[in-house]
Order: sequence, then structure tokens, then C-alpha cells
Amino acid sequence: MSLFEQSLKEYQSEIDAALLRFLPEQTEIPLQLHEAMHYVTFNGGKRVRPVLVYATGVALGASLQQLHRPAAAVELIHAYSLVHDDLPAMDDDDLRRGKPTCHKAFDEATAILTGDALLTLAFEILSEQEADSTAEQQLALIIILSKASGNMGMVGGQAIDLNSVGMALTLDQLKQMHAKKTGALIRASVLMGATAANATNSQKDALIQYAEAIGLAFQIRDDILDIEGDTEVIGKSQGADIARNKPTYPALLGLDGAKQAAADLHETAMDVLNGFDERANTLRELSAYIVNRIK
Repeated sequence: MSLFEQSLKEYQSEIDAALLRFLPEQTEIPLQLHEAMHYVTFNGGKRVRPVLVYATGVALGASLQQLHRPAAAVELIHAYSLVHDDLPAMDDDDLRRGKPTCHKAFDEATAILTGDALLTLAFEILSEQEADSTAEQQLALIIILSKASGNMGMVGGQAIDLNSVGMALTLDQLKQMHAKKTGALIRASVLMGATAANATNSQKDALIQYAEAIGLAFQIRDDILDIEGDTEVIGKSQGADIARNKPTYPALLGLDGAKQAAADLHETAMDVLNGFDERANTLRELSAYIVNRIK
């Protein structure tokens, strides 16, 4: 096992333990809601966003203890967004990570409430102070995540996406949409890790460039997998975006052009990390992982 694989496994284990600590017990009333919250949180996700929180914070000298709350909060926001994205009124998906989506495993009303509960729990987690965090850091983390999650971030990007089905978007319009829908939460993950570690402004500027590069690469790779991926591997219906006539990078750039764009973004991410030492190697490896992933 490589050092990167070891780090990835360690961070995934850390976030799973943190999520178990923060989520309500499944034996607590209301039972179905809490069962659904666990179902969608522990259904095989890659944990890219919390891993980014950990990897960024550790690269700047933070302890894992300082990073558990922001890492858990961003993963709960991501989980809530997937539950709502899958709903019949939105993307109407039956599969998520190879398992029935929340509204299929339970029912539509439970899925809506599950997303609501995960969203609010994320900010409850950030509002509770750890011994080694300051009130200023807490406030900064809440601001970062709320801006990334709302109408000018992830939710805004999803609104643009839904309104763009069947439309011919320019490359710039597509980038703007995904900078919000996918990129905003990835950017927030990196920035939250940096904030918890008391990063300097110059460090934050470089890390924002890194996050924007890998965030766009992540979406391009998603679009590529919608064409080339296997449903059993990617855990959702292959060709779903094509079937909905959604705008994608391969549609605008061609499949080879989209692959080259992702590779170029990886090089950009590597360049902006030149000022960081070997503690940032997990961030470097994460960029490569994102552009080469098979699910």
C-alpha cells in the first residue's frame, strides 16, 4: 500500500468515526428519519471533501482533532445535496453508489426531511466549540460553508443545471455552472482545512487556485465517466446525463478534449502547490486520483 493509500484510508476512517459521533443514534426517535440519515451518510462514498479538509489542514500543521468538525460538516452537506439531487423533481435517479437512492429505499417525504436534517446538523456541528478552536475560527468556518452551500454556491449551481437541460451552453457558461454546483464545496473543503490551520493569506490564495483546478477536473471526470463508466462500478446509471440531454464537457470539447482538459487542470494544481513542502503530498496525490478515478 502506497503512502497516499495509507493516508486516504486513515482519513476515511477518521471521518467515518467523526460522523458516527455527530449523527443521532438510529434507535432515537424519529426512528425512520435517523435510519435514513445513516443510510445516506454511510453508503460507500469516496469522502473526497472531508479528505480534502484533513489533507489541507495537516499540510499546514493542524491536528486531526481540529479538523473533525469541518470535515464532518462538509460531508453532511454533500450527503444532503445528493439526496435532494436524486429526487423525482430534480434528477430522478434510482441508484446512488450502487444502492437505491433515499427516496427509493424509504419514500420521497423521508428523503426530503433527511436532506433537511443533514443540512442543519452540519451547521450545528460547526457551532459547537472544540477546546483547540477559537470563536473567530468557528465563525469563519460557518461563513465559508454557508456561502459554498447556498444560492451563490452549490444550490445555485444545481438551479442553473436544472434550467440548462436541453440548452446549448458555451464552455464559459458550463464552467460557471460547475464552479458553483461541484466546485464550491470542494473549494470550501480546502479553505476550511486552511482556516482551521490558521493559514496565511498567501497560502489560502494558492490553495484556492488548487481547489478550483481540482473542482473543475472532478466534474469533467464525472462527465467522462457518464460516457465510459460501467454502471456497476460508478454506482449510478451510466449515460444518465446524455439521456437527460444535459450539457457536458465531452459534448463541448469531445471526449479526448475533455480528457486533456482534466490533465491540464491537474498540472495547474501541481504548479500552485510548489510553495508547499512534503506535508502537502496527499493534496498532490488527490489531484491525480480525481482525474484518473473510475467511479
